[in-house]
Amino acid sequence: MTRERYMRLAEPFQKHQALLRALRMTDKVLTALVYLAYPVLLCVLFFTRDTRFWRCVLVPGVSFAVVSVLRRVINAKRPYEVLEFSPLLQKDKQGESFPSRHVFSVFVIAFAFYYTFVPVGIVLTVLGVLLAVVRVVGGVHFPRDVLCGAAIGMLCGAVGFFLL
Repeated sequence: MTRERYMRLAEPFQKHQALLRALRMTDKVLTALVYLAYPVLLCVLFFTRDTRFWRCVLVPGVSFAVVSVLRRVINAKRPYEVLEFSPLLQKDKQGESFPSRHVFSVFVIAFAFYYTFVPVGIVLTVLGVLLAVVRVVGGVHFPRDVLCGAAIGMLCGAVGFFLL
């Protein structure tokens, strides 16, 4: 992603405040939906004494910790740091851009739902793709950040829920 490409992506949002508000709201709503769906899943599994509860806690939890350490070690700069612009999504964090933890989280949580209730897993996968686009357009991640976040989330989910 070059500065010029980002500026072309950002231009409609900078010209139209309603579009900018919609982008920011989409980022917040998608993130909130996923982060609310996951505890609901855990509560349902726990209160119904479903044996899948611990796997649904451990696979995303351990994976999240590993990705967090990986991000800290790699410490890749964010697009707005490298290309020197103001991101459309408010963010002042430096580094830790690769891989996208937001996108990773959506995909590993989607796999928890594929393991327990497939229709919600499908919906979360679609929302994950949308969130990945929003995070790139918003200027807080490079395409590689969200693609790798999604791939790592799917890999962790597939291994943790279906191969182990």
